[in-house]
Amino acid sequence: MDKHFLTPLFAPASIVAFVGHTDDPGGHAPAGRTLREAFRADRFDGTLRFLDVRTKGTLEELSQTHADLALIALAPRDVAAALEIAGRIGCSAAVVMSSGIGADQADQWRKIARREGVHLLGPNSLGFQRPLLHLNASVAGPLAKAGPLALVSQSGALTASMLDWARQNGVGFSSVVSLGPHTSVDIPQVLDFLANDQATHSIIVYLEGIADARRFMSALRSASHAKPVVVLKAGRKPAGNEAAQTHSAAIVGSDDVFDAALRRAGAVRVRSFVELFSAAKCLASRYRPVGKRLAVVTNGGGPGVLAADWINEIGLDLGKLSAPAQRLLQPTLAPLASLADLIDLSEDATPAHYRAAIDAASADSQVDGVLAIFSPKAGADAAATAKALADIPRPMNKPLLSCWMGDSSVGKARTVLADATIPSFRTPEAAVGAFGNIAAFYQNQQLLQQTPPPLSEMAKPDIEGARLLIESVLAERRRVLTEMESKSLLSSFHIPITRTLLARSANEAMMIATQLGFPVALKIDSPDIPHKSDVEGVALNVLNGTSARDTYIEMMERVTRLAPEARINGVTVQKMVRARRGREIYVGMVTDQPFGPVIVFGAGGTMIELLNDRAMELPPLNQFLARRLIERSRVAETLGEWRGANAVDMEALEHVLLRVSEMVCELPELREMDINPIIVDESGAISVDARIVVDSSTQAVAAGHVGNGYQHLAIMPYPARYRREWPLPGGSTYIVRPVHPNDAQMLQALVQGLSPESRWFRFVSRFHELPPSMLSRFTLIDYDREMALVAVVLDRSITPDGTVLESERIVGVSRYITNPDQTSCEFSLVVADEFSGKGIGSRLMESIIDVARDKGLAEIDGLVLANNPDMLKLVRRLGFSVKPFPEDPDFRLVTYML
Repeated sequence: MDKHFLTPLFAPASIVAFVGHTDDPGGHAPAGRTLREAFRADRFDGTLRFLDVRTKGTLEELSQTHADLALIALAPRDVAAALEIAGRIGCSAAVVMSSGIGADQADQWRKIARREGVHLLGPNSLGFQRPLLHLNASVAGPLAKAGPLALVSQSGALTASMLDWARQNGVGFSSVVSLGPHTSVDIPQVLDFLANDQATHSIIVYLEGIADARRFMSALRSASHAKPVVVLKAGRKPAGNEAAQTHSAAIVGSDDVFDAALRRAGAVRVRSFVELFSAAKCLASRYRPVGKRLAVVTNGGGPGVLAADWINEIGLDLGKLSAPAQRLLQPTLAPLASLADLIDLSEDATPAHYRAAIDAASADSQVDGVLAIFSPKAGADAAATAKALADIPRPMNKPLLSCWMGDSSVGKARTVLADATIPSFRTPEAAVGAFGNIAAFYQNQQLLQQTPPPLSEMAKPDIEGARLLIESVLAERRRVLTEMESKSLLSSFHIPITRTLLARSANEAMMIATQLGFPVALKIDSPDIPHKSDVEGVALNVLNGTSARDTYIEMMERVTRLAPEARINGVTVQKMVRARRGREIYVGMVTDQPFGPVIVFGAGGTMIELLNDRAMELPPLNQFLARRLIERSRVAETLGEWRGANAVDMEALEHVLLRVSEMVCELPELREMDINPIIVDESGAISVDARIVVDSSTQAVAAGHVGNGYQHLAIMPYPARYRREWPLPGGSTYIVRPVHPNDAQMLQALVQGLSPESRWFRFVSRFHELPPSMLSRFTLIDYDREMALVAVVLDRSITPDGTVLESERIVGVSRYITNPDQTSCEFSLVVADEFSGKGIGSRLMESIIDVARDKGLAEIDGLVLANNPDMLKLVRRLGFSVKPFPEDPDFRLVTYML
């Protein structure tokens, strides 16, 4: 059961191909011919049989036919019959190679495939290629060269173009998968397979649309944690937020949100085909995430300056050699060489000079990557210089990129670089951009590691009170909260606000203002006026009671004239916030389709739309993510010491973002939120004005609050609610909690410490430790579709000087993964040998069963080796049924109905 459910599709042992007649009027005969030619050109390692559903005698042969995969290249009228036959002969997967199929017909085929138990790739697909298996199950052209790169594309034209480009540039693929509209097997499922595919070291994805953000983010995060993923997305259009009444909704677009989603998923986005090809070159060289300091080694000042300019333009840093490295390198170079900024070897540079400079940069801790630029010079040997780079021992600990400028004179040199798998580019800008893609992994992988819980460790908010307030607003069939209601909601989550009171008459306004102390601000209070300043409904710096009374009267008359249909509750009075050098900040929230709620941060005040300073992050947040969100905004430059003002209280600003994250997580009815401005200075942050929009739409109702499902979020929060403390024999205790990405080393230590027998019982493998890809998959999980609970004990030791040291240790893991049917799951369990018999295994199993039940699953099952009596005894005691496993007599299938 460890085999991925898409293995019969992408790694079949046997295939049956349905192709039409050569005279088929449906126009699908060319696809059939192409498929036949593809299999003639490359001999498939497994068994292959061609069938035609309209050929006499075929049905009689079916009883003797069995296959893992069905390839269907038929006219649309024959596809349904082929799918039914595929199910009858035991196919677990099918590929429909067709184009122009509409949603209705695709849905009909999907239902047939589901009924027959067939995973369906297509329709509107060119199929797929698996070069390592010599399998060209596609009509996308000749089989690609084998390599470590996987391509997943929602465009058939781009798939064919990429394969053609790869053939000319020597790039090989582990998998090439073409996905069109209305396909049943989708991008999240393919990403999930590739994340577990040992032949795939990196993935490039071309996207045109996302159907399910939660599934997409889950699969992408899992894949990105295991291997680099680069995404090119078409359709950079504004968000479809029809309300568009908040400041941010008119600014934030779905393309900006997509950027934020990819960052949080640990992937990198490119903006053009050129960048995608560049990224493919680098990924094919298997460079891993690094920092953003790029050193430039060049024999020409001009090209080096162009590279340095572009480094600055795209937010990288020019890597400069440290002083000791410069002192060691300078004597080995030509007299005119300069090492101050660029590593300029001068026009007299030789291959040996390039090698020495690259070796020095690679060894320098102040450099994260190296770009070697060669400009043709009289007497310079381009090929010999390229050979000097190719001779550098591999693998290098830092990325090495090259830019051999020119054309005919450097052709041979580019071949040398390509043969050595050193990414080569024709312009400095393209090379720098490619390094930027590599460096972005380093930043985004840090974000990927963050798995915050929905609630921080700060004072607990009044969640029930907040929900009652929202329910009362919705009961009145309103969506927009008044300023008073909005501030009450913020107060429920301990977000600092200015004290605000509602005056319903001019005399009340005068008395309230006198009590609060002058100066005060007066604002119109109406659920029908989104922007108070648009109807002159704001008065600032009111200095005495008489002015407060007169301002109230004038404001009511003015607003009534300018907005005669608006309902007016009165005028709010609040004391003016006095911060001599305070900065005005905006924090908000918008709802994106399909990613759901997004937290927005930037410059605030009345110039918000003009400044258009917006940084975004998907919830939930922790302090690390909040700080990175602030740093991505332009206003961040003003938050330190600035023009004589002290630095602001960053912790207070981060706390506001954490509280907003809590609101977004716990209140699925939230649709839009403006907290603008927030005045922040060295003494703290306080919210001056707020506007919130809610909705009891299907999304909020579906999310509900049962089990805190958080279905309205694209990223599942860390489920801290499953943390429990249990006693151990002897008086000590242990913790059972969900696994966290930071547990990787402790999990590896658990596996390394297992006896060979225990390791075999759990993994059915003789390996001594988990491979990196498996370790990643086991520790960074999507808590929505799977769960891993770890048992943690606290080890104490005393140093010779008497210091007591404490460290955590994982001593057991229980895990389940939801099956493709979404109603059942598969479990596994392992406990350290020294803790066997202490009740930890039983507790972990009971806990994982409780989680599966809480998630609404109906069944939990697993495979246990027949010669593992202790595990079989445990599951029987817990009520599992134990049966023979038909596919392998060495295993028992154990099942528990939840």
